[in-house]
Amino acid sequence: MSVKTISREELKRKLDGDESVVLVETLGPAYYEDAHLPGAINIPHTQVDELAPRLLPDKTAPVVVYCSNKACQNSPQAAGRLGSLGYENVFDYEEGKQDWIGAGLPTESGVAA
Repeated sequence: MSVKTISREELKRKLDGDESVVLVETLGPAYYEDAHLPGAINIPHTQVDELAPRLLPDKTAPVVVYCSNKACQNSPQAAGRLGSLGYENVFDYEEGKQDWIGAGLPTESGVAA
């Protein structure tokens, strides 16, 4: 399965509009707690098989995964696993958290809900 990518502009448009998108940070919990995109949940790329069925029950819902930057391979790995598990609308925001913060966009911090 080829992973679809999404740009910051496309992602921001979806989040600003009323499209429902599930944002997933694929870094470890410490990175997530430090700063994550607004509304994102945390599924480290090594725990996709274990956490996705519970945290992402709708396999048709649009899911956007991200990690720190283009060099980081966590989000492409997570996207691939989600595809293998039957998720149909997975996008990788390749530029990741560094790009989002670099553009002056807001983040949240704290533990996952």
